Amino acid sequence: MKLDRPTAGPQPQMRDILQGHRPRRLRQNDWTRRLVRETTLTVDDLIWPIFVIDGEGVREPVPTMPGVNRLSMDQVVRDVEKAASLGIPAIALFPYTDNDLRDPTGSEALNDQNLVCRTVRAIKAAVPGIGVVTDVALDPYTSHGHDGLMSGDEILNDASVTQLCGQALVQAEAGADVIAPSDMMDGRIGAIRAVLDDAGFEHVQIMSYAAKYASAFYGPFRDAIGSNAALKGDKRTYQMDPGNAAEALREVELDLAEAADMVMVKPGMPYLDIICRVKEAFRVPTFAYQVSGEYAMLEGAARNGWLDGDRVMMESLQSFKRAGADGVLTYFAVRAAERLRADRS
Repeated sequence: MKLDRPTAGPQPQMRDILQGHRPRRLRQNDWTRRLVRETTLTVDDLIWPIFVIDGEGVREPVPTMPGVNRLSMDQVVRDVEKAASLGIPAIALFPYTDNDLRDPTGSEALNDQNLVCRTVRAIKAAVPGIGVVTDVALDPYTSHGHDGLMSGDEILNDASVTQLCGQALVQAEAGADVIAPSDMMDGRIGAIRAVLDDAGFEHVQIMSYAAKYASAFYGPFRDAIGSNAALKGDKRTYQMDPGNAAEALREVELDLAEAADMVMVKPGMPYLDIICRVKEAFRVPTFAYQVSGEYAMLEGAARNGWLDGDRVMMESLQSFKRAGADGVLTYFAVRAAERLRADRS
C-alpha cells in the first residue's frame, strides 16, 4: 500500500486559514520578544517590606516565611543601604512589638519614640534618598490583635480613626515619606489628611490600603509581627469580603475623594482582577501587595524543588504589572532587583 507523502509547507487549506498571519514569528528570538514585550518589570516597580524588632545585631528568621528575617534597627539600616544601592525606590516598615508593650488601645503606636519612629529616623539619617513607607494600623500594638479599638466584640470605627490619626502624626514627625493606612476603618483617609495638613505635613503622601480583603493569605505576616497569637476573633467586620468586586471600586472612590495619593489592593495575585478594574476605573497610581502567604507558597515550593524559584518570582511580579499595577510591595524585592541587574549585564 502506497502512503501519500506530506508535501512541503502548509496545505492549501492551512494557508487559507493563516492568511499570512504567524504570531510565532515574533517569538522566535530573545531580542524579538524583548522588542515587542507589552509589560516590563523594572527595579522602579519594587517596594520592600521589612520587619523590625528591638535589639542590636538581630537577624531573627520568620519560620513561616523562609528567607525573611525580623531585623534590629542597625540591621535594617544596613539592608536599606543595600536596597538603595540596587535602585529600589522605597521600603515599608512593620514592627514586631513585645507583649509587654501591647494594650487594648494600642497606645505604643502614639509613642514618638516607638520602634518604627526610631527606625525611620535612623534610615533617614543614613539613606536619605530612599522612600520610607509606614503602616498605620493598631494590630502590632493591641493586646487583642485588631486594627482598631474594641468595645466588647465590636470594633469602634470613629474612636479608632482618632487613634490612627495620632499614629500617623508621630510617623510623619519622625520623617516618614508615605503614610499607609491599612486598617480599613471608614473615613480614616480624610481624617489623617486633615491632621497631617494642620500640622504642616502637606508634603507627606498617603498610600491607602483601599481594597484590603479579609484574606487567609495573611497568616505568615501576623506571625512576623506577633499579632497572630494575640488576635481574638477575625477581621471580617472591617476588611472586605473576598467575594466582592464592585465594593472595591466604591472603597477606592471614597479614599480618593478623601485625598489619598495612591491606592493599594491587598492581597495581590488572588485579586489581579481587582487591580485591573481599579486601574481602568480611576487611572491613579495603583499598587499591589504580594502578601506573606503568596511569598511563602512560592518560596516554600521553590525550596522543595517543585518550582523554579527565580522564574516564578519574576513571573508573579510581572503579573501585577500586566494587571495594571504601578508598583508592588514584595518580600522578593531585593532578589528581584538583583535578578534584574544580572539580566541587564
